[in-house]
Amino acid sequence: MITGLLGKKVGMTQLLENDGRVIPVTVIKAGPCVVVQKKTKQKDGYDAVQLGFVEFVKPKRVNKPMTGHYKKSNVAPARFLREIAVQGEEGANPGDQVKVDIFSQNELVHIIGTSKGRGFAGLVKRHHFRGGRATHGSMFHRAAGSIGSSAYPSRVLKGMRMAGHLGNARVTVQNLRVARVDQENNLLFLRGAVPGPPGGYVIVEKSGR
Repeated sequence: MITGLLGKKVGMTQLLENDGRVIPVTVIKAGPCVVVQKKTKQKDGYDAVQLGFVEFVKPKRVNKPMTGHYKKSNVAPARFLREIAVQGEEGANPGDQVKVDIFSQNELVHIIGTSKGRGFAGLVKRHHFRGGRATHGSMFHRAAGSIGSSAYPSRVLKGMRMAGHLGNARVTVQNLRVARVDQENNLLFLRGAVPGPPGGYVIVEKSGR
């Protein structure tokens, strides 16, 4: 059994429950995905499948090695390609489609995505430093302050919280609950927020594996 799916974040909306509660959800276009390659324990040392998110890609955007890789499995090129673990002996073969119906309502899933890039950020935004006072002629507001340690060891220690690149990193959000599954439109409604901007690619995995 395939334990996950590739998808694209559509955005956030709300669902109205029968008891009047409003549930904030993130909409994921989960699949359809196609199996591009099958990994086996005998040949590769582990069981998994390589999935491709079904989406039109211009042929000139695919290099020759990847064109041959897709042609070997007789599938169309994919822009987003990732490996997903497989449980049990039953797996999928190259060319098989995997759809959103592998998930069910109220199931817990893990989401892996890429967070929004924030560029070069300062201490206050990146590490939530408080900063200095804004009154009585203070000249210390959003600066870093002291980072050294005097005569010994006379260097800046590794891991010091400083200004730098923020965001655009792999983020995993665990145990989001599936609020609704729309099999007709391949949509997955997840309670809560998902990393990344609308249009960003994500991996949806079952949390019980």
